[in-house]
Amino acid sequence: MKLFVYLFVWLLVVVGSAVPADAKPVLEKFYGLADFQKIRKFDAHVHINSSNPAFIKLAQQDNFELLSINVDYPDFPPLARQYDLAQGFQATAPDRFHFAASFSVKDWGKPAWPQDVIASISQAVKGGAVAIKVWKNIGMSLRGADGKLVMIDNPDFDAVMAKVESLGVPLIGHMGEPHNCWVSLDEMTTENDRSYFKAHPQYHMYLHPELPSYDEQMAARDRFLDRHPTLSFVGAHMASLEWSIDKLKTFLDRYPHANIDLAARMTQVQYQSRTERNKVRNFFIIYADRIIYGSDITMEENVKPVAFSREAHHQWASDWRYLATGKTQYIGDLKNNIQGLHLPKKVIDKIYWNNAQQEFFSQTMHTLK
Repeated sequence: MKLFVYLFVWLLVVVGSAVPADAKPVLEKFYGLADFQKIRKFDAHVHINSSNPAFIKLAQQDNFELLSINVDYPDFPPLARQYDLAQGFQATAPDRFHFAASFSVKDWGKPAWPQDVIASISQAVKGGAVAIKVWKNIGMSLRGADGKLVMIDNPDFDAVMAKVESLGVPLIGHMGEPHNCWVSLDEMTTENDRSYFKAHPQYHMYLHPELPSYDEQMAARDRFLDRHPTLSFVGAHMASLEWSIDKLKTFLDRYPHANIDLAARMTQVQYQSRTERNKVRNFFIIYADRIIYGSDITMEENVKPVAFSREAHHQWASDWRYLATGKTQYIGDLKNNIQGLHLPKKVIDKIYWNNAQQEFFSQTMHTLK
């Protein structure tokens, strides 16, 4: 019996000595809640429309870098003001803040418009912009001289898009809206969509059947990408395909030069994972190289910094809990308890850091820390 014990101990020592000192146990292939502030992360879709530094301070506390996206949006400050704010934060917090520029369609149709926009975005990239953003006003409100809506695949955008590509920055495209936009308020799958479109009926396409349908918006987006097959493209808000994992797979397979961000669409993902968790989880694992974390958190000028920081931290922490752990949490916008996806570390690292670095800073690719 003693001989057996000695042999067993000897075997443990020999096997243990053969394992590399830096090898990690299987249980460490996943992050936990305690890792949230330890891991360096990137939120690739926020809007800082205030000179208050509270957002930057929160990013430092929660270990995020930020990409603030300028938007040609009537509810936001003028683009010139957004650009000035971005320049200020870039100067004071270059380790935490980055920005994407945009351009106005106010003078669309005038002969000088393309060259004016080309000059504008060229100056913005020279000033530090790492991407250019186009918004849903193209396709949903911008009209040409003939009174018809101007869609994103209009060839008059070609010169501008060629310039974006030559500048070496990606185009962030918010084209169309979530699928819920084309159904009644009662039929919507999430409370956040219901509250947004109730407050913004001008963008609730269910109320405007005379305007392009959801399928027509997506077809215009696809024709645009077909016209520009080498343009680096980030489909904001999951490319408005948030409602269907299958549609997202088809889109990403068809357009290898496209990625998606998760901004403001996490609840639609959670809505699907409530009943098809494995399907959603497998999508994130298989397409881990094509998904970029974004929140769409917005800080306006008149916001109370303490309340803002509390709510923004809650959203970031909730998203981490859902993506990185298998723990369950109550999601108010779904009125349901939702289990997390418990994605592997290597997937979380890509979604929260590597993919954004590759997309926006490929010339100075950071090393994951």
